[in-house]
Amino acid sequence: MARIPAPVAAVRTAVRRGLADLPSDSLVLVACSGGADSLALAAATRFVAGRRVGLVTVDHGLQEGSDRRARSVAAWARDAGFDPVRVSTVTVAGLSGGPEAAARTARYAALEAAAGELGATAVLLGHTRDDQAETVLLALARGAGPRGLAGMPPRRGVFRRPLLDVARSDTRKACAALGLAPWEDPHNTDPAYARSRVRGAALPALVAELGTAVVGNLARTAALLATDNEALDELAAAALEQARSGAGLSVPALAGLSAAIRGRVLHRWARELGAPGGALAYGHVTALDALVTDWHGQGPAFLPAGIAVERRDSDLVRVVPALTK
Repeated sequence: MARIPAPVAAVRTAVRRGLADLPSDSLVLVACSGGADSLALAAATRFVAGRRVGLVTVDHGLQEGSDRRARSVAAWARDAGFDPVRVSTVTVAGLSGGPEAAARTARYAALEAAAGELGATAVLLGHTRDDQAETVLLALARGAGPRGLAGMPPRRGVFRRPLLDVARSDTRKACAALGLAPWEDPHNTDPAYARSRVRGAALPALVAELGTAVVGNLARTAALLATDNEALDELAAAALEQARSGAGLSVPALAGLSAAIRGRVLHRWARELGAPGGALAYGHVTALDALVTDWHGQGPAFLPAGIAVERRDSDLVRVVPALTK
């Protein structure tokens, strides 16, 4: 029997572990752009899954010929035995954030919709260990806290990332070993995008100075912080319930919490009030915290989506800002 190339085995093993808890009769969808990471993921999933495996490719319409690329990926998937196969065309214009964020929002919405319509148990994404390291560096550059530095979770909702412990070089080698020709996304080398600059310059510079282990170490940092975040979030959820008052949140209850837990409680409460998570920044939570820890009669703290919170006696309460004439 021919020996399975190590990169092919690495991807298949990761996928097998990522699917181990799913019912054998469940439908799994692979999100595939045609790039090396998602193509290797798709091939491995089709090989190891003792279940129906479908594939979804998303056409963002941001590049000339993107529709042809999507149809080509779909044709390969049908020939390879994926069923169902879907091309989801999305509109990015008008979505908030920069081009990368808008495309990501549209893509995830399309994938989640496809999973719901097709009855899929999971949607597999092809993010690798290198992607995780890049995410950590970008979070550091933004001054993100532990939540941002925890990077991409292996699982969230219907989405799963089985390749977070697999090197990007192994997905490329796996494609070569299997005779697959991946698509090279020009956005991945376009310096207009922050992630492309990290991928093409920042991370390679760190590797050159600190050694190849830096990629795995950054990804490991994300995994360690994710575990800590999970524990802190559980504590914060309980503390939020205990801090509730008839008007809003009890200031004495909040003041008795450690800073780490109080910040998470205020962040959760702000989300409950309707502040979008993507727009809720460190400064917003700090302003809420000042109403508890640095109270000197200041006015309300203003959150995204026009939300205002003020301190009234011993409570934090949401208020309706007065309209200016």
